[in-house]
Amino acid sequence: MSTEGGTKAVLAALLANTGIAVMKFLAFALTGASSMLAEGIHSVADSGNQLLLLLGGRRARRSATPEHPFGYGRERYIYSFLVAIVLFSVGGLFALYEAYHKAHDVHAGKHDELLEGTWWWVAIVVLLGAIAMEGTSLRTAVRESEHTRGTASWVEFIRRAKSPELPVILLEDFAALVGLVLALLGVGLTKLTGNGYFDVAGTAGIGLLLVGVAAVLGVETKSLLLGEAASPEAQRRLREGLERTEGVEGVIHMRTMHLGPDELLVGVKVAVPATADAAAVAASIDAAERAMRAVEPAARVIYVEPDIYVAEHRTDPRPAPGH
Repeated sequence: MSTEGGTKAVLAALLANTGIAVMKFLAFALTGASSMLAEGIHSVADSGNQLLLLLGGRRARRSATPEHPFGYGRERYIYSFLVAIVLFSVGGLFALYEAYHKAHDVHAGKHDELLEGTWWWVAIVVLLGAIAMEGTSLRTAVRESEHTRGTASWVEFIRRAKSPELPVILLEDFAALVGLVLALLGVGLTKLTGNGYFDVAGTAGIGLLLVGVAAVLGVETKSLLLGEAASPEAQRRLREGLERTEGVEGVIHMRTMHLGPDELLVGVKVAVPATADAAAVAASIDAAERAMRAVEPAARVIYVEPDIYVAEHRTDPRPAPGH
């Protein structure tokens, strides 16, 4: 569900941003508004980002190889990290540079096409149309996110989601809507007051917004790349499945790590009876693996180590088996 919903949201955002980018560049050509140029570059960056997300999702589906025995699931995280870099450099830094360049022109009293041109209303129409299209894209991302968000707040969902596509699209679309409002204010106030610094402020606001969103995405995807553990709820289900398994007296310790959004590596040491023979221990291990996969289908790679419980060897903070 997370992969299918994320792909749908990415495609909706790609279609919206491609059309919006063309409209924004046309508006910039007619008005000369720097905020329109910044928004046009922003939409191009977003479109490129959505292509990166689609490419990452496609490459992540490749089968495991001897060189990569755990598969390629993390490619989705790598391409999401590239999205953050593109958004920061192509979107944010370019907008800040354009704001600086426009401020220099305004200070020098150079010709301002937006103030003297007759096509300024095109920018207003384009921005209003873009707001409607971005709103549709954001609504799609929100609807698809509801399938996996549960009771978590939106901030918690973005921070804890293991599938990177939906948080990326949510943040991109939110930033796009806020950026469009800033551009609308910049263009409108510049035309109404004759002060070109309003266009400069709108462009700078867009740049700062994109840099901030890129920083959030970079931090979150970096954490996924380093290897995040399963959610507390998933770990609880795994532990309960193990503790119900015949021949397993308790969990000594357990470690989990996401190999991809839908692939979980589980390494666990379980306590088995001291009197159990090899055949009984092997049967308990097989049953433990089946129990974990039953309660958590994402647990694709499982390693179970049997041991006799010794208190000083225990690293799990939960009570000891039988206590």
